Amino acid sequence: MIIAKRVTLYFSGLLLAALLLFAAYVWIMLHLSYSDGERAGYLQKFSSRGWVCKTWEGEMLLTSMPGAIPEKFEFSVRDEAVAQQLMAATGKRVLLTYAQHKGIPTQCFGETEYYITKVQIQPTP
Repeated sequence: MIIAKRVTLYFSGLLLAALLLFAAYVWIMLHLSYSDGERAGYLQKFSSRGWVCKTWEGEMLLTSMPGAIPEKFEFSVRDEAVAQQLMAATGKRVLLTYAQHKGIPTQCFGETEYYITKVQIQPTP
């Protein structure tokens, strides 16, 4: 009996330690950015997606030289205020400030590694 309790306690402690390490890893990955930057283009698509974990996901066409094929920039949004600004900017030229977070283990925080932190609607030329 005493040995069974010790084994159960040992495995419970090991499981708790593993969960705490995983939680610390996720927190660090969400709060330390790999890179920060800005991208400008036309907001093509923005929606809330997911079955269990609803996330805001968007797609922007990056503007480059005239006549060139535009590149797509896919991104995620975690802040509800930023999501509302993007909803109002669909189809408009925007400047997005982002933080890139690599190594996030689940898509419950967003489907991409680019998280938008600020939106500026740009005048169209």
